[in-house]
Amino acid sequence: MADGTTTYGDIDQRTAGYAAAEMLRHAEPFIILSKMGLTKPMPRNKAEKIIFRRAVPLPPALTPVVEGVTPTAQKISYEDVEVTLKQYGRPIEITDKVTMLSEDPVMDTATMLAGEQAGATIEQVLYGVLKAGTNVIYANGASRSAVNTALSLNKQRAATRVLAKQKARKMTRMLASGPQYAVQAVEAAYIAVAHTDLDSDIRNLTGFVPVAKYGQRQPINEHEIGSVEQVRYVLSPDLAPWADAGGAKGSMVSTSGTSADVYPILIFGQDAFAQVPLKGAEAITPMVLQPSTPRGGDPMGQRGYVSWKAWYAAVILNDLWMVRLEVSVTAL
Repeated sequence: MADGTTTYGDIDQRTAGYAAAEMLRHAEPFIILSKMGLTKPMPRNKAEKIIFRRAVPLPPALTPVVEGVTPTAQKISYEDVEVTLKQYGRPIEITDKVTMLSEDPVMDTATMLAGEQAGATIEQVLYGVLKAGTNVIYANGASRSAVNTALSLNKQRAATRVLAKQKARKMTRMLASGPQYAVQAVEAAYIAVAHTDLDSDIRNLTGFVPVAKYGQRQPINEHEIGSVEQVRYVLSPDLAPWADAGGAKGSMVSTSGTSADVYPILIFGQDAFAQVPLKGAEAITPMVLQPSTPRGGDPMGQRGYVSWKAWYAAVILNDLWMVRLEVSVTAL
């Protein structure tokens, strides 16, 4: 395999499978949003576009049936939501000197870092898609530039009212943890995902129930902090706010010390968005080129690489099944 032209570089398929599993294992702490959407794994050699297809609901049949008269037949119609797959990935360079003289397990470290980067990359791509949704409620005022108020129970209720009015179903399933593609059941609820800075303000909401007091209810994952009425809160430090985007900071957190930072809270029901997930055997392709192997552009074999690449796409399927609450965070 000295020419470096095989699918996985200088490693065989079995080793590549192990490397991919290791990368996915290290990606797990960064995957929160990516576990919660409708998922449609994309097989190889199909196309670069993926279509999420849904049936249009039928209206209530309010006209009574007349004896001996067959009612007019209905036809099923569908709506297609199309999204184009894009490829992401980066190489990590390793020199022959490092592998020969360093006491650190360089290849293992590179695999770990590649997995973490892959997970963070996919999560941020999805976060960018979701926080651009059009269904928004502000903690105060009529625009982001006015926001300088913390989350309140009334605003949460306003969000869940919108979801209920649009017949958004509560979440009952999501991707399970682990490298394999699998779905786990969860207790029905709307899910709210936000930055960890919101922890204190969420816990101050009337009726907050921490995970420690769930009893028989199982938390979604280790990032869930608790629930308030119909909403379960999952927090991540990677879901960054818009710095200095709000009104006068007052007692709110501010990056510059002048305007309040604005934090999006994404509250959604089942199948509000869809994705090709970072899961399964086709999710990450690991590639390893060992140093000390001469190849084109490196005749002395001075460089090697641990790389990853993945195809991914995400799309909002129904804007009205997801609400973005824009709030500020109380300074502590």
